[in-house]
Amino acid sequence: MQRSPGESDTKAALRSAEPQLFVADIQRSCDFFTAKLGFAVVFLHGNPPFYGQVGRDGARLNLRHVDAPLVDQALRERQDYLSASINVDDVSRLYDEFQRASVPFHQTLRKEPWGATTFIVKDPDGNLLLFT
Repeated sequence: MQRSPGESDTKAALRSAEPQLFVADIQRSCDFFTAKLGFAVVFLHGNPPFYGQVGRDGARLNLRHVDAPLVDQALRERQDYLSASINVDDVSRLYDEFQRASVPFHQTLRKEPWGATTFIVKDPDGNLLLFT
């Protein structure tokens, strides 16, 4: 296959991902992420807000209002259905920070069989966020 002028042999690089969390109350979620997890509100959209984004350092999470849960909560917890996985530079230090803030954990800090150290936080809507 012939290349057009200016086409590169390299692939485009993926730079970030922004998982979307489904929430019942945008303001309640923003309050949780800012007060408990140290995020900041990046933006809110709508009056009342039905979409928004929170961020901390390089991590961004989009918040989308839904009127009813889209996932069975009991199944989510039983199967550890994650809504997001966030890599951090010092997972033990972050875990300690979240403990001091009385963050609700779905899974406490542990060493996984594949070598990663992880913990899982549960937000007010039951979304499970893995930190590693």
